[in-house]
Amino acid sequence: MTDRSTAAVDKSAIMRGLVSKTRVPLGSAIYNRLLETLYDEAAALDERRFDDWVAMLAEDLLYTAPIRLTRTGPNKDRDVMRTMGHFDDDYNSILMRTGRLSKSAWAEDPPSRTRRFITNVRVGETEAADEYEVVSYLNVERSRFDSPHNERTTCERRDVWRLVDDQYKLSRREIRRSVDALDVQLRDLPVI
Repeated sequence: MTDRSTAAVDKSAIMRGLVSKTRVPLGSAIYNRLLETLYDEAAALDERRFDDWVAMLAEDLLYTAPIRLTRTGPNKDRDVMRTMGHFDDDYNSILMRTGRLSKSAWAEDPPSRTRRFITNVRVGETEAADEYEVVSYLNVERSRFDSPHNERTTCERRDVWRLVDDQYKLSRREIRRSVDALDVQLRDLPVI
């Protein structure tokens, strides 16, 4: 496993973009199925079909959003702080989140209207069979109540998707905000 620490002195340990050296070609059957899976995931979340979304998750899921810091000088590449985060979830905590959203989340009553736009999808093979590293950009637009102004946030997602029984399941996701001072706070979104 790659050392993903941003505190490392060795710059080779600082992750940027796709880590895999073996790319899955754009337009290939694997790439197209993973892209379709990302689109289906976005639609399930936008349409508040949380049970459908949970069905796309592996039971060993790790779902994190570390804090980003703006740094200058020799530390400018060490902008991800993994000792603190917006959230650090697993499969069971996601089940609690989505269960609450489905029944009694007063902060989401009435529910937000969201649209997730997935772009810049890059796919690479991992060392494990039938597991793929997927890096994508996400733009989330959200409207609340009758406000004419949408809130917006953008981020990069670093995923690992695993083929299980002919379906891709999300087993890892790290969400990196573009900036930590945008309109929408990650913890305020129903699920990102």
